Amino acid sequence: MIRLSRVTRAIGVAGAMGMLAAGAVHAQSIDAPNAQQVLSTTASGVQVYTCEYGADHTLGWVFQQPHAKLYDAHGAAVIEHSAGPSWAAPDGSRIEGKVMAQQPSATPGSVPQLLLQTHSTGAAGLLASVRYVQRINTVGGAKPPAPCTSEHESGSSPYLATYVFYQ
Repeated sequence: MIRLSRVTRAIGVAGAMGMLAAGAVHAQSIDAPNAQQVLSTTASGVQVYTCEYGADHTLGWVFQQPHAKLYDAHGAAVIEHSAGPSWAAPDGSRIEGKVMAQQPSATPGSVPQLLLQTHSTGAAGLLASVRYVQRINTVGGAKPPAPCTSEHESGSSPYLATYVFYQ
């Protein structure tokens, strides 16, 4: 719980400093079709960005990957979330996802809410039967508010979210 409150404070500070919105996102249904919920978790982590040249030959932040720990209802860390996007449990089960739909967050300056379709890439276990992951209640995680100044520079933004896993 201490980790969550520190991230919450960091997000509040970033918001007070004028964190920019993630941009316009077209609203789509993020409900998991014909699926049964198996686990709901709270994520605490960062969204990682790098500074790259765009098509207009100017530097800008580009999303690279998430780094987060997902906690169960009792506060125990149960899943690691990282690039891919992927989720890995301590039992060796692992899934990777592909975005199917997204909606803007209700919190300005936050990454969108998502529905991802997944497939197993690890051992049998907690995540092996998961077909969908829903990211909801997002707070923070948008591109860093300060402009980047050198190519390949790294930046990150703290975020919180709820991840719901479905089979």
